[in-house]
Amino acid sequence: MSNLESLVKRCGQIRRDIVRMVHAVNSGHPGGSLGCVEYFVALYGSVMKYDPKNFTMDGKGEDLFFLSNGHISPVYYSTLARSGYFPVDELKTFRKINSRLQGHPTTHEGLPGVRVASGSLGQGMSVAIGAALTKKLNKDNTLVYSLHGDGELQEGQIWEAAMYAAANKVDNYIATVDYNGRQIDGDVDKVLPLGNLKAKFEAFGWTVLECANGNALKDVIDVLNTAKTFTGKGKPVMILLKTEMGMGVDYMMGTHKWHGSAPNDEQLAKAIAQLPVTEADY
Repeated sequence: MSNLESLVKRCGQIRRDIVRMVHAVNSGHPGGSLGCVEYFVALYGSVMKYDPKNFTMDGKGEDLFFLSNGHISPVYYSTLARSGYFPVDELKTFRKINSRLQGHPTTHEGLPGVRVASGSLGQGMSVAIGAALTKKLNKDNTLVYSLHGDGELQEGQIWEAAMYAAANKVDNYIATVDYNGRQIDGDVDKVLPLGNLKAKFEAFGWTVLECANGNALKDVIDVLNTAKTFTGKGKPVMILLKTEMGMGVDYMMGTHKWHGSAPNDEQLAKAIAQLPVTEADY
């Protein structure tokens, strides 16, 4: 089995994790989580340099990732567990009392892999820029990555951070927007249109790459690796990643309604029946 085939199988398993986690507590955000699976698997399975067995908050000598749209924690937690940060069995504690796996990632529980509390939308880019500048000061040549929702770009702090990153040549930083076109209240274009994001970020002084199919694993790996070739050239890098909210579960696709809704027993069974089984299934 090639590494790509193995990672494709991991995508299926993570999707099974996601729907089970939110179903078990009748709470959570499956739509965006399902849509971002390939991004997380590409990042943690192929692109990023990290050491799950020796996790430190400062992350010196390894690449760092910050999840800005923290409500898609199910895909984050599943990826971290299946990348070796903590036992997979702990996923069953998602959103339960005294669990380290709260609805939005937090730090006071000491969950390996999580370096910042997130979910207050608009803040993650500022945090990532701070981490990237710290790496520059420490002469640490590793990179910083972050993920943002497209609806999140309606927050003004994002654009303040975007200006700052370009002005200060934060060129060891690769941000990605999950561009699925949907947010909690409906289509992004109906709530508050974003316009031409590529032109906007380029006007703000960023290098911008686009991935037309953010649910094709090889395409996501390729665009992330291409983004790495643009680091160190004086500009921050932005990837606009076109994804499908609810990807892999037919009744969750094509709508915003599963942004923050959990499947019932019947819906869970239908979802699981559509998602590929792997030997790692629990």
